[in-house]
Amino acid sequence: MVSQGDAAPTFTATYKGSDHESFDLDDHLGEGPVVLAFFPGAFTPPCSNEMVALREHHADLAAADATLFGVSADSAFSQGAFADEYDLEFDLVSDMAGDAIEAYDLSMDIPDLGLYDVANRAVFVLDDDGRVAYDWVADDPTNEPDYGELLAAVEDA
Repeated sequence: MVSQGDAAPTFTATYKGSDHESFDLDDHLGEGPVVLAFFPGAFTPPCSNEMVALREHHADLAAADATLFGVSADSAFSQGAFADEYDLEFDLVSDMAGDAIEAYDLSMDIPDLGLYDVANRAVFVLDDDGRVAYDWVADDPTNEPDYGELLAAVEDA
């Protein structure tokens, strides 16, 4: 599993929305801390709660020069609707191929919800050098990270 001090695995995927803009993590490293917030599925109650909480902390993260990305296996179309529904001010990254989810060793199944090969809830803060400055992985995907601890990690990165 990827943890603090490791070189962060880089990946390419797709941004939210119908234009399917390409996302490459390498393009965002070196411009301040990067926060990757992996979540199991758009429109599920715990994921909606987390993304709304991150929206509420977005200004604090931006003040620390951090760039926040939500990452899930949802389609770009689903993520676009999700971002619109919850007025998310940060970008969502569609990892339908599961490359990022696999690289960060977060793949899990939630059979009761019909979700397979989705991301466990996790947050990683990457520093300018592309190293993991902070990692948090949920023991239970319904848990949310400690947002104060996350902000402190961003400020330290």
